[in-house]
Amino acid sequence: MTILATSRQNAGYRIGIVTAQFNQVITQKLETGAVTTLQEFGVTPTDILVAHVPGALELTRAARLMAASGRVDGIIALGTVIRGETSHYDYVCAETARGLADLSATGPVPVMFGVLTTDDLNQALNRAGGKAGNKGSDCAEGVLAMLNLQMQLTPATQN
Repeated sequence: MTILATSRQNAGYRIGIVTAQFNQVITQKLETGAVTTLQEFGVTPTDILVAHVPGALELTRAARLMAASGRVDGIIALGTVIRGETSHYDYVCAETARGLADLSATGPVPVMFGVLTTDDLNQALNRAGGKAGNKGSDCAEGVLAMLNLQMQLTPATQN
């Protein structure tokens, strides 16, 4: 049996972060968590490309453009959608998740889903550096792990 190693070490990766500005009090904490963790694993500031978009629905388009640019090896998509009184929440969550999942599965680079979908502000705060950790930080570790796994599974001629 062969077990592929899980590694979060940086191998000179260039990482893109796309952050929704809506609910910025939360998304800024997610972005800070992602950047801090990437740097802890050796990704230099010059190898981190950050783009801000208005809201969660715009994450997929920006991530797709970033992936196609060739400027990054992996992407972290960050946003926060808090349930309101209308069904708007359901549509935004579903379409954002679908778009980013499709892009990660079929696009040129892995995309980590760092979009919080919560019932209230306290739940979001807890997942953006509070008692439940920081989803941005988790995604930073995840994108490095996926890139290292991809390196092990991709023929040397395609790396």
